[in-house]
Amino acid sequence: MSDLVPLSRKPAPAAGDPAPSPAAPPRKVYVHTFGCQMNESDSDRMVELLGRHAYARAASADEADLILLNTCAVREKAEQKLLSALGRYREVKARRGALIAVSGCVAQQEKDRLLARVPYVDFVFGPDNIARLPEMVERARGERFAETGWMDSEEYVFPRADAEAARGRATAFVTAMKGCDNVCAFCIVPHTRGREVSRPFPDVVAECAALAAVGVREVTLIGQNVNSYGGGCTFADLLRRVAAVPGIDRIRFTTSHPHDLSGALVEVFRDEPKVMPHFHLPVQSGSDAVLRRMRRDYSVAEYLDRFDRLRAARPGIAITTDFIVGFPGETDADFEASLALLERARFEQSFSFVFSPRPHTVAAVRLGSAPEWQDVPRDVAVARLERLLAAQRRIAGEILAAELGKVVEVLVEGPSDEPGERLGRTPENRVVHLTADEAAAPAGARVPVRITRAGGSSLSGTLA
Repeated sequence: MSDLVPLSRKPAPAAGDPAPSPAAPPRKVYVHTFGCQMNESDSDRMVELLGRHAYARAASADEADLILLNTCAVREKAEQKLLSALGRYREVKARRGALIAVSGCVAQQEKDRLLARVPYVDFVFGPDNIARLPEMVERARGERFAETGWMDSEEYVFPRADAEAARGRATAFVTAMKGCDNVCAFCIVPHTRGREVSRPFPDVVAECAALAAVGVREVTLIGQNVNSYGGGCTFADLLRRVAAVPGIDRIRFTTSHPHDLSGALVEVFRDEPKVMPHFHLPVQSGSDAVLRRMRRDYSVAEYLDRFDRLRAARPGIAITTDFIVGFPGETDADFEASLALLERARFEQSFSFVFSPRPHTVAAVRLGSAPEWQDVPRDVAVARLERLLAAQRRIAGEILAAELGKVVEVLVEGPSDEPGERLGRTPENRVVHLTADEAAAPAGARVPVRITRAGGSSLSGTLA
Protein backbone atom coordinates (compact mmCIF):
# COMPACT_ATOMS: atom_id res chain seq x y z
CA MET A 1 0.00 0.00 0.00
CA SER A 2 1.36 3.37 -0.99
CA ASP A 3 2.52 5.90 1.61
CA LEU A 4 1.83 8.82 -0.78
CA VAL A 5 -0.92 11.24 0.20
CA PRO A 6 -3.10 12.58 -2.63
CA LEU A 7 -2.61 16.30 -3.19
CA SER A 8 -6.29 16.95 -2.69
CA ARG A 9 -6.30 15.35 0.80
CA LYS A 10 -4.21 15.89 3.90
CA PRO A 11 -3.90 13.43 6.81
CA ALA A 12 -5.90 14.38 9.87
CA PRO A 13 -3.74 15.70 12.72
CA ALA A 14 -2.93 13.15 15.38
CA ALA A 15 -4.33 13.61 18.86
CA GLY A 16 -2.31 16.14 20.78
CA ASP A 17 -0.78 17.72 17.67
CA PRO A 18 -0.84 21.53 17.80
CA ALA A 19 -3.46 23.18 15.61
CA PRO A 20 -2.00 24.41 12.30
CA SER A 21 -1.25 28.13 12.32
CA PRO A 22 -3.31 30.25 9.94
CA ALA A 23 -1.60 31.32 6.72
CA ALA A 24 0.28 34.58 7.05
CA PRO A 25 -1.53 37.50 5.36
CA PRO A 26 0.11 38.61 2.12
CA ARG A 27 2.57 41.44 2.32
CA LYS A 28 1.55 44.57 0.46
CA VAL A 29 3.29 46.67 -2.19
CA TYR A 30 2.42 50.24 -3.12
CA VAL A 31 3.65 51.61 -6.45
CA HIS A 32 3.98 55.33 -7.17
CA THR A 33 4.36 55.68 -10.96
CA PHE A 34 5.76 58.73 -12.70
CA GLY A 35 5.73 59.34 -16.44
CA CYS A 36 4.77 57.48 -19.55
CA GLN A 37 2.78 54.42 -20.62
CA MET A 38 5.97 52.35 -20.54
CA ASN A 39 6.29 53.11 -16.84
CA GLU A 40 2.63 52.32 -16.22
CA SER A 41 3.11 48.97 -17.93
CA ASP A 42 6.32 48.28 -16.00
CA SER A 43 4.52 49.03 -12.72
CA ASP A 44 1.77 46.55 -13.57
CA ARG A 45 4.35 43.89 -14.43
CA MET A 46 6.17 44.46 -11.12
CA VAL A 47 2.98 44.11 -9.09
CA GLU A 48 2.03 40.94 -10.98
CA LEU A 49 5.51 39.49 -10.45
CA LEU A 50 5.42 40.22 -6.72
CA GLY A 51 1.92 38.76 -6.59
CA ARG A 52 3.49 35.39 -7.36
CA HIS A 53 5.64 35.88 -4.24
CA ALA A 54 2.93 36.58 -1.64
CA TYR A 55 2.50 40.31 -2.25
CA ALA A 56 -0.79 42.10 -2.86
CA ARG A 57 -1.26 45.63 -4.17
CA ALA A 58 -1.78 48.20 -1.41
CA ALA A 59 -4.37 50.95 -1.82
CA SER A 60 -2.07 53.45 -0.13
CA ALA A 61 1.51 53.73 1.08
CA ASP A 62 0.27 53.78 4.69
CA GLU A 63 -0.47 50.03 4.56
CA ALA A 64 2.51 48.95 2.46
CA ASP A 65 5.41 46.68 3.40
CA LEU A 66 7.21 47.68 0.19
CA ILE A 67 7.01 51.08 -1.51
CA LEU A 68 8.18 51.22 -5.13
CA LEU A 69 8.73 54.52 -6.89
CA ASN A 70 8.85 53.93 -10.65
CA THR A 71 10.42 57.06 -12.09
CA CYS A 72 10.66 59.04 -15.32
CA ALA A 73 13.65 61.24 -16.20
CA VAL A 74 12.35 62.73 -19.46
CA ARG A 75 10.85 65.98 -18.17
CA GLU A 76 12.10 68.84 -16.05
CA LYS A 77 12.36 68.47 -12.27
CA ALA A 78 12.07 64.67 -12.39
CA GLU A 79 14.62 64.30 -9.61
CA GLN A 80 12.94 66.93 -7.43
CA LYS A 81 9.57 65.21 -7.81
CA LEU A 82 11.14 61.93 -6.74
CA LEU A 83 12.84 63.46 -3.69
CA SER A 84 9.59 65.14 -2.65
CA ALA A 85 7.71 61.84 -2.83
CA LEU A 86 10.47 60.02 -0.94
CA GLY A 87 10.19 62.58 1.84
CA ARG A 88 6.50 61.74 2.24
CA TYR A 89 7.21 58.00 2.48
CA ARG A 90 10.01 58.33 5.03
CA GLU A 91 7.49 58.37 7.89
CA VAL A 92 5.86 55.14 6.64
CA LYS A 93 9.25 53.46 6.67
CA ALA A 94 9.90 54.64 10.23
CA ARG A 95 6.49 53.51 11.44
CA ARG A 96 6.06 50.19 9.58
CA GLY A 97 9.60 49.23 8.66
CA ALA A 98 8.59 49.29 5.01
CA LEU A 99 11.24 48.80 2.35
CA ILE A 100 11.62 51.67 -0.13
CA ALA A 101 12.89 51.04 -3.67
CA VAL A 102 13.39 53.32 -6.66
CA SER A 103 13.14 51.99 -10.20
CA GLY A 104 12.81 53.41 -13.70
CA CYS A 105 14.73 56.09 -15.55
CA VAL A 106 15.87 58.26 -12.63
CA ALA A 107 17.14 55.12 -10.91
CA GLN A 108 19.09 54.17 -14.04
CA GLN A 109 20.43 57.72 -14.32
CA GLU A 110 21.45 58.24 -10.68
CA LYS A 111 22.44 54.68 -9.70
CA ASP A 112 24.21 54.45 -6.30
CA ARG A 113 24.37 58.26 -6.07
CA LEU A 114 20.71 58.06 -5.07
CA LEU A 115 21.55 55.72 -2.19
CA ALA A 116 24.16 58.19 -0.93
CA ARG A 117 21.77 61.11 -1.29
CA VAL A 118 18.75 59.44 0.37
CA PRO A 119 19.96 57.13 3.19
CA TYR A 120 16.53 55.60 3.82
CA VAL A 121 16.18 54.20 0.29
CA ASP A 122 16.86 50.46 0.49
CA PHE A 123 17.61 49.63 -3.14
CA VAL A 124 17.68 51.10 -6.62
CA PHE A 125 17.21 49.19 -9.87
CA GLY A 126 16.98 49.93 -13.56
CA PRO A 127 14.38 48.81 -16.14
CA ASP A 128 16.45 45.82 -17.29
CA ASN A 129 16.32 44.30 -13.80
CA ILE A 130 12.55 44.09 -13.27
CA ALA A 131 12.51 40.29 -13.63
CA ARG A 132 14.83 40.03 -10.60
CA LEU A 133 12.59 42.10 -8.32
CA PRO A 134 11.52 39.30 -5.90
CA GLU A 135 15.13 38.28 -5.19
CA MET A 136 16.14 41.94 -4.83
CA VAL A 137 13.42 42.45 -2.21
CA GLU A 138 14.83 39.60 -0.14
CA ARG A 139 18.39 40.83 -0.61
CA ALA A 140 17.35 44.32 0.57
CA ARG A 141 16.48 42.93 3.99
CA GLY A 142 20.21 42.58 4.61
CA GLU A 143 21.93 45.28 2.54
CA ARG A 144 21.49 48.42 0.48
CA PHE A 145 22.43 48.21 -3.21
CA ALA A 146 21.93 49.49 -6.75
CA GLU A 147 21.27 47.11 -9.66
CA THR A 148 21.43 49.16 -12.86
CA GLY A 149 23.44 47.01 -15.26
CA TRP A 150 22.23 46.43 -18.80
CA MET A 151 21.36 42.99 -20.11
CA ASP A 152 22.68 41.86 -23.49
CA SER A 153 20.03 42.13 -26.18
CA GLU A 154 20.17 38.37 -26.74
CA GLU A 155 19.50 37.70 -23.06
CA TYR A 156 16.79 40.28 -22.40
CA VAL A 157 13.44 38.77 -21.41
CA PHE A 158 10.36 40.95 -21.70
CA PRO A 159 8.05 40.89 -18.67
CA ARG A 160 4.81 39.24 -19.74
CA ALA A 161 1.43 40.58 -18.66
CA ASP A 162 -0.64 38.38 -16.37
CA ALA A 163 -3.90 38.00 -18.26
CA GLU A 164 -5.88 37.18 -15.10
CA ALA A 165 -4.83 40.51 -13.59
CA ALA A 166 -6.51 42.22 -16.57
CA ARG A 167 -9.84 40.39 -16.19
CA GLY A 168 -12.66 42.92 -16.08
CA ARG A 169 -10.66 45.60 -17.93
CA ALA A 170 -11.45 46.76 -21.44
CA THR A 171 -7.96 47.95 -22.34
CA ALA A 172 -4.39 46.84 -21.73
CA PHE A 173 -0.81 47.76 -22.65
CA VAL A 174 1.35 45.18 -24.42
CA THR A 175 5.08 45.80 -24.67
CA ALA A 176 6.41 45.32 -28.21
CA MET A 177 9.92 46.69 -27.76
CA LYS A 178 12.10 48.76 -25.47
CA GLY A 179 14.91 51.29 -25.87
CA CYS A 180 15.83 53.73 -28.62
CA ASP A 181 18.74 54.02 -31.06
CA ASN A 182 18.08 57.58 -32.29
CA VAL A 183 20.06 59.62 -29.71
CA CYS A 184 18.15 62.87 -30.26
CA ALA A 185 20.04 65.82 -28.75
CA PHE A 186 17.45 66.49 -26.02
CA CYS A 187 16.50 62.94 -25.04
CA ILE A 188 17.78 60.87 -22.13
CA VAL A 189 15.92 57.67 -23.12
CA PRO A 190 18.93 55.94 -24.77
CA HIS A 191 20.86 56.48 -21.53
CA THR A 192 18.08 55.23 -19.23
CA ARG A 193 16.35 52.58 -21.38
CA GLY A 194 19.24 51.39 -23.52
CA ARG A 195 19.37 50.28 -27.13
CA GLU A 196 16.37 49.01 -29.04
CA VAL A 197 15.32 45.42 -28.35
CA SER A 198 12.22 44.01 -30.04
CA ARG A 199 10.07 41.29 -28.57
CA PRO A 200 9.49 38.27 -30.84
CA PHE A 201 6.18 38.68 -32.63
CA PRO A 202 4.75 35.28 -31.51
CA ASP A 203 5.10 36.45 -27.89
CA VAL A 204 3.31 39.73 -28.61
CA VAL A 205 0.47 37.99 -30.46
CA ALA A 206 0.13 35.32 -27.75
CA GLU A 207 -0.11 37.94 -25.02
CA CYS A 208 -2.82 39.79 -26.97
CA ALA A 209 -4.75 36.51 -27.38
CA ALA A 210 -4.49 35.77 -23.65
CA LEU A 211 -5.78 39.26 -22.82
CA ALA A 212 -8.66 38.90 -25.29
CA ALA A 213 -9.62 35.62 -23.61
CA VAL A 214 -10.29 37.43 -20.30
CA GLY A 215 -12.32 40.23 -21.91
CA VAL A 216 -9.78 42.87 -22.97
CA ARG A 217 -11.02 44.45 -26.17
CA GLU A 218 -8.37 47.08 -26.89
CA VAL A 219 -4.59 46.66 -26.77
CA THR A 220 -1.98 49.40 -27.03
CA LEU A 221 1.39 48.22 -28.30
CA ILE A 222 4.08 50.24 -26.57
CA GLY A 223 7.76 50.99 -26.93
CA GLN A 224 10.00 54.04 -26.85
CA ASN A 225 10.12 53.95 -30.66
CA VAL A 226 7.56 51.31 -31.43
CA ASN A 227 7.30 51.71 -35.20
CA SER A 228 10.98 50.74 -35.60
CA TYR A 229 9.93 47.29 -34.33
CA GLY A 230 11.91 44.34 -35.70
CA GLY A 231 10.90 41.23 -33.75
CA GLY A 232 10.79 38.86 -36.73
CA CYS A 233 8.45 40.96 -38.87
CA THR A 234 7.85 44.62 -39.65
CA PHE A 235 5.68 46.75 -37.39
CA ALA A 236 3.04 46.94 -40.10
CA ASP A 237 2.97 43.12 -40.22
CA LEU A 238 2.76 42.95 -36.41
CA LEU A 239 -0.32 45.17 -36.44
CA ARG A 240 -1.98 42.90 -39.01
CA ARG A 241 -1.16 39.80 -36.94
CA VAL A 242 -2.65 41.35 -33.79
CA ALA A 243 -5.72 42.44 -35.76
CA ALA A 244 -6.31 38.78 -36.63
CA VAL A 245 -6.59 37.81 -32.93
CA PRO A 246 -10.23 36.89 -32.14
CA GLY A 247 -11.75 39.20 -29.54
CA ILE A 248 -9.40 42.14 -30.13
CA ASP A 249 -11.58 44.96 -31.47
CA ARG A 250 -9.21 47.91 -31.27
CA ILE A 251 -5.46 48.39 -31.63
CA ARG A 252 -3.40 51.45 -30.74
CA PHE A 253 0.33 52.04 -30.40
CA THR A 254 2.79 54.58 -29.04
CA THR A 255 5.34 56.22 -29.37
CA SER A 256 6.62 56.75 -32.93
CA HIS A 257 9.44 58.54 -34.71
CA PRO A 258 8.54 60.24 -38.02
CA HIS A 259 11.41 58.58 -39.92
CA ASP A 260 9.88 55.15 -39.20
CA LEU A 261 6.48 56.05 -40.65
CA SER A 262 6.75 53.72 -43.64
CA GLY A 263 4.44 53.40 -46.61
CA ALA A 264 3.48 49.95 -45.34
CA LEU A 265 2.38 51.43 -42.01
CA VAL A 266 0.28 54.05 -43.81
CA GLU A 267 -1.36 51.20 -45.76
CA VAL A 268 -2.30 49.49 -42.48
CA PHE A 269 -4.22 52.60 -41.46
CA ARG A 270 -5.95 52.54 -44.84
CA ASP A 271 -6.80 48.82 -44.85
CA GLU A 272 -7.19 47.60 -41.26
CA PRO A 273 -10.26 48.93 -39.43
CA LYS A 274 -9.13 47.50 -36.07
CA VAL A 275 -6.15 49.88 -36.08
CA MET A 276 -7.67 52.99 -34.58
CA PRO A 277 -7.57 56.36 -36.39
CA HIS A 278 -5.22 57.92 -33.86
CA PHE A 279 -1.47 58.46 -34.28
CA HIS A 280 0.99 60.17 -31.95
CA LEU A 281 3.71 61.58 -34.22
CA PRO A 282 6.10 63.89 -32.31
CA VAL A 283 7.45 66.77 -34.42
CA GLN A 284 9.25 68.69 -31.58
CA SER A 285 9.70 71.95 -33.59
CA GLY A 286 8.45 73.72 -36.69
CA SER A 287 11.91 75.07 -37.53
CA ASP A 288 14.33 73.15 -39.74
CA ALA A 289 17.31 74.80 -38.02
CA VAL A 290 16.10 73.68 -34.59
CA LEU A 291 15.30 70.18 -35.88
CA ARG A 292 18.88 69.83 -37.14
CA ARG A 293 20.28 70.81 -33.73
CA MET A 294 17.83 68.37 -32.12
CA ARG A 295 19.26 65.60 -34.36
CA ARG A 296 15.84 64.92 -35.83
CA ASP A 297 16.53 63.51 -39.29
CA TYR A 298 13.60 65.11 -41.14
CA SER A 299 12.64 68.59 -42.29
CA VAL A 300 9.28 70.23 -41.66
CA ALA A 301 8.36 69.55 -45.30
CA GLU A 302 9.22 65.86 -44.91
CA TYR A 303 7.20 65.64 -41.70
CA LEU A 304 4.19 67.23 -43.40
CA ASP A 305 4.50 64.85 -46.36
CA ARG A 306 4.14 61.89 -43.98
CA PHE A 307 1.39 63.72 -42.11
CA ASP A 308 -0.59 64.35 -45.32
CA ARG A 309 -0.22 60.73 -46.47
CA LEU A 310 -1.69 59.57 -43.17
CA ARG A 311 -4.62 61.94 -43.48
CA ALA A 312 -5.27 60.81 -47.05
CA ALA A 313 -5.10 57.13 -46.12
CA ARG A 314 -7.42 57.50 -43.11
CA PRO A 315 -9.67 60.56 -43.42
CA GLY A 316 -10.55 61.91 -39.98
CA ILE A 317 -7.51 60.43 -38.25
CA ALA A 318 -6.63 62.27 -35.03
CA ILE A 319 -2.92 63.11 -35.00
CA THR A 320 -1.24 64.27 -31.80
CA THR A 321 2.31 65.51 -31.34
CA ASP A 322 5.04 66.83 -29.02
CA PHE A 323 6.68 70.26 -29.04
CA ILE A 324 9.76 71.44 -27.17
CA VAL A 325 9.78 75.22 -26.72
CA GLY A 326 12.92 77.19 -25.91
CA PHE A 327 15.43 74.67 -27.27
CA PRO A 328 18.93 76.21 -27.23
CA GLY A 329 19.29 78.82 -29.93
CA GLU A 330 15.53 79.00 -30.68
CA THR A 331 14.79 82.45 -32.13
CA ASP A 332 11.48 84.28 -32.33
CA ALA A 333 11.29 83.21 -35.98
CA ASP A 334 11.90 79.57 -35.04
CA PHE A 335 9.08 79.71 -32.51
CA GLU A 336 6.71 81.40 -34.97
CA ALA A 337 7.44 78.51 -37.34
CA SER A 338 6.25 76.08 -34.64
CA LEU A 339 3.06 78.10 -34.21
CA ALA A 340 2.55 78.08 -37.98
CA LEU A 341 3.00 74.30 -38.09
CA LEU A 342 0.42 73.87 -35.33
CA GLU A 343 -2.09 76.00 -37.24
CA ARG A 344 -1.37 74.16 -40.49
CA ALA A 345 -1.61 70.65 -39.03
CA ARG A 346 -4.38 71.37 -36.51
CA PHE A 347 -3.15 68.66 -34.17
CA GLU A 348 -5.77 67.06 -31.95
CA GLN A 349 -3.46 67.58 -28.96
CA SER A 350 0.14 68.56 -28.44
CA PHE A 351 2.19 67.69 -25.39
CA SER A 352 4.38 70.76 -25.09
CA PHE A 353 7.13 71.60 -22.62
CA VAL A 354 9.88 74.13 -22.04
CA PHE A 355 13.31 72.67 -22.83
CA SER A 356 15.23 71.40 -19.83
CA PRO A 357 18.75 69.95 -20.17
CA ARG A 358 18.85 66.25 -19.36
CA PRO A 359 22.07 64.67 -18.06
CA HIS A 360 24.41 63.06 -20.64
CA THR A 361 22.55 64.51 -23.65
CA VAL A 362 24.13 66.45 -26.53
CA ALA A 363 22.00 69.51 -25.75
CA ALA A 364 23.18 69.55 -22.13
CA VAL A 365 26.82 69.24 -23.19
CA ARG A 366 26.65 71.90 -25.91
CA LEU A 367 24.42 74.40 -24.09
CA GLY A 368 26.12 77.82 -24.28
CA SER A 369 29.06 76.54 -26.34
CA ALA A 370 28.27 78.55 -29.49
CA PRO A 371 25.83 81.28 -30.62
CA GLU A 372 23.41 78.71 -32.04
CA TRP A 373 23.48 76.85 -28.70
CA GLN A 374 22.73 79.81 -26.45
CA ASP A 375 20.25 79.27 -23.63
CA VAL A 376 16.80 80.81 -24.17
CA PRO A 377 15.89 82.94 -21.11
CA ARG A 378 13.35 81.14 -18.94
CA ASP A 379 10.77 83.93 -19.06
CA VAL A 380 10.98 84.04 -22.87
CA ALA A 381 10.55 80.25 -23.14
CA VAL A 382 7.59 80.23 -20.74
CA ALA A 383 5.86 83.06 -22.64
CA ARG A 384 6.29 81.14 -25.88
CA LEU A 385 4.91 77.97 -24.31
CA GLU A 386 1.84 79.82 -23.09
CA ARG A 387 1.14 81.10 -26.62
CA LEU A 388 1.53 77.60 -28.06
CA LEU A 389 -0.73 76.06 -25.42
CA ALA A 390 -3.39 78.74 -25.97
CA ALA A 391 -3.41 78.03 -29.71
CA GLN A 392 -3.63 74.28 -29.07
CA ARG A 393 -6.53 74.70 -26.62
CA ARG A 394 -8.43 76.73 -29.23
CA ILE A 395 -7.84 74.15 -31.97
CA ALA A 396 -8.73 71.20 -29.69
CA GLY A 397 -11.91 72.98 -28.62
CA GLU A 398 -12.92 73.54 -32.24
CA ILE A 399 -12.28 69.88 -33.10
CA LEU A 400 -14.40 68.68 -30.18
CA ALA A 401 -17.17 71.21 -30.85
CA ALA A 402 -17.52 69.77 -34.36
CA GLU A 403 -18.60 66.46 -32.75
CA LEU A 404 -21.77 67.94 -31.24
CA GLY A 405 -24.86 66.08 -32.41
CA LYS A 406 -22.92 63.22 -33.97
CA VAL A 407 -23.38 59.57 -33.04
CA VAL A 408 -19.98 58.01 -32.31
CA GLU A 409 -18.82 54.57 -31.21
CA VAL A 410 -17.48 54.48 -27.65
CA LEU A 411 -15.57 51.62 -26.06
CA VAL A 412 -16.66 51.70 -22.41
CA GLU A 413 -13.73 51.48 -19.97
CA GLY A 414 -15.57 51.79 -16.66
CA PRO A 415 -17.20 54.30 -14.30
CA SER A 416 -16.60 58.01 -14.64
CA ASP A 417 -15.69 60.18 -11.68
CA GLU A 418 -19.21 61.61 -11.86
CA PRO A 419 -22.06 59.56 -10.32
CA GLY A 420 -24.39 58.01 -12.89
CA GLU A 421 -21.84 58.26 -15.70
CA ARG A 422 -19.62 55.82 -17.54
CA LEU A 423 -16.36 56.67 -19.29
CA GLY A 424 -14.96 55.53 -22.61
CA ARG A 425 -13.18 56.61 -25.76
CA THR A 426 -13.97 57.05 -29.40
CA PRO A 427 -11.80 55.45 -32.10
CA GLU A 428 -9.94 58.78 -32.29
CA ASN A 429 -9.07 58.41 -28.57
CA ARG A 430 -11.42 61.22 -27.49
CA VAL A 431 -12.65 60.82 -23.92
CA VAL A 432 -16.45 60.55 -23.60
CA HIS A 433 -18.53 60.79 -20.42
CA LEU A 434 -21.68 58.77 -20.98
CA THR A 435 -24.90 59.11 -19.03
CA ALA A 436 -25.70 55.43 -18.41
CA ASP A 437 -25.44 52.74 -15.76
CA GLU A 438 -23.22 49.68 -15.79
CA ALA A 439 -25.98 47.40 -17.05
CA ALA A 440 -26.52 49.53 -20.14
CA ALA A 441 -22.82 50.23 -20.73
CA PRO A 442 -20.61 47.51 -19.21
CA ALA A 443 -16.83 47.70 -19.47
CA GLY A 444 -15.69 46.36 -22.83
CA ALA A 445 -18.93 47.16 -24.65
CA ARG A 446 -18.86 49.25 -27.82
CA VAL A 447 -21.93 51.48 -27.71
CA PRO A 448 -23.33 54.24 -29.94
CA VAL A 449 -23.34 57.60 -28.18
CA ARG A 450 -24.92 60.86 -29.28
CA ILE A 451 -22.64 63.76 -28.31
CA THR A 452 -24.50 66.45 -26.37
CA ARG A 453 -21.66 68.52 -24.90
CA ALA A 454 -18.11 69.38 -25.90
CA GLY A 455 -15.69 70.56 -23.27
CA GLY A 456 -12.10 71.65 -23.52
CA SER A 457 -10.68 68.14 -23.36
CA SER A 458 -13.58 65.68 -23.44
CA LEU A 459 -17.06 65.00 -24.74
CA SER A 460 -20.35 64.02 -23.05
CA GLY A 461 -23.31 62.17 -24.45
CA THR A 462 -26.18 59.73 -24.10
CA LEU A 463 -26.84 56.27 -25.52
CA ALA A 464 -28.15 56.63 -29.07
